Amino acid sequence: MFLDEAKIYVKGGDGGAGIVAFRREKYVPLGGPSGGDGGRGGDVVLVVNSRLNTLSHFEHKRHFKAEAGKRGGNSNMTGADGAELVIEIPPGTIVRDAETGALLGDLTRHGQRLVVARGGRGGRGNARFKSPTNQAPRMAEKGEPGEERWLVLELKLIADIGIVGVPNAGKSTLLSVVSAARPKIADYPFTTLTPNLGVATVGDREVILADIPGLVEGAHAGVGLGHSFLRHIQRTRLLIHLLDGAGSNPLGDYVQINTELALFDAELAAKPQIVVLNKIDLPQAQEKWPAVQAAIRERGQHVLAISAATQRGVRELMNLAVQMLEQLPPSTLPEEVPVFQPEEEEDAFQIVREGDAFRVVGKRVERAAAMTYWEYDEAVERFHRILTALGVTEALKDAGVSEGDTVLIGDYELEWLD
Repeated sequence: MFLDEAKIYVKGGDGGAGIVAFRREKYVPLGGPSGGDGGRGGDVVLVVNSRLNTLSHFEHKRHFKAEAGKRGGNSNMTGADGAELVIEIPPGTIVRDAETGALLGDLTRHGQRLVVARGGRGGRGNARFKSPTNQAPRMAEKGEPGEERWLVLELKLIADIGIVGVPNAGKSTLLSVVSAARPKIADYPFTTLTPNLGVATVGDREVILADIPGLVEGAHAGVGLGHSFLRHIQRTRLLIHLLDGAGSNPLGDYVQINTELALFDAELAAKPQIVVLNKIDLPQAQEKWPAVQAAIRERGQHVLAISAATQRGVRELMNLAVQMLEQLPPSTLPEEVPVFQPEEEEDAFQIVREGDAFRVVGKRVERAAAMTYWEYDEAVERFHRILTALGVTEALKDAGVSEGDTVLIGDYELEWLD
């Protein structure tokens, strides 16, 4: 099954918890705190695998979570880091944040990597909180939660040549005779419902071709799944524009398809084309050929007549295509992968009323709440100091919080005490 769009959920591994522990040995009466830090959670990483050419493996699995870091140990032992989670995607995959639509990455080459959800850092053990005024701290941190987000993956096939034309022009037949691809072929429109890739060997050169399902009027606006199909030829370097020799108006079809290309993306219409009248073995195609040949040559484009079914003229077509590819500039695929960088201010927060409660929303304050051991008084006092340092305490007072009110921070419900 061909799938060129997918929405997936990714979550980095949570950091391991730091622990409260003390060194207890017979001959070391003042051993002091020895609680170790937790390990870092694993990242979620997208990696390009050139053997893939569809997103169909996301049809039944859409949730991905990396391994959490391990809990810290006694004797200042740090917990093990969680393993990263690798998700393989095909070349040509564009990655966007589902909520904001922001571009996170455009992955085109085998082995490229993009971290899309970072693992949380491990919590600190009580040994890290020892100070001259607190020789035996009874507090530690839980691990930081891993980043989580929904992603939209969009595949744009990467091919040297795109084969375009109206429905039933013979695109799938041409692809089947020049490569090992076996697309569905029948003598009625819209046989091909998904793009097909094939590899053709021409002399000592291999070229990748993409058979794009038939385009109809309005394709640029999504008619006939036009959006889904047109984007797959945006990365091609050359177009074979196949005209139906058995159709009523091949030149009219030629103008219509080029109009749709230009309306979808001006750069598409500017791509080099080889215009090909197919089905030249049929009498009606032979009658139309002189007019088609003259009109296309007048536009300054290459024009050939072939019969994909009998393979007449196919070799000449492929030789011309390879010659043109060799003269064209190399592909302008992205060399660098945009790496997700959070834009949100770490210390920024806002106060939101939820009924009778006050909710504090902010990355750092929510993270601090998630990492607090609420069963340790020292840890709770430290959290209060963080609220004061960030300005949350003053902001809550300005918002009208009073004794006994409920304050919500992340998953925690707290009671305000003056």
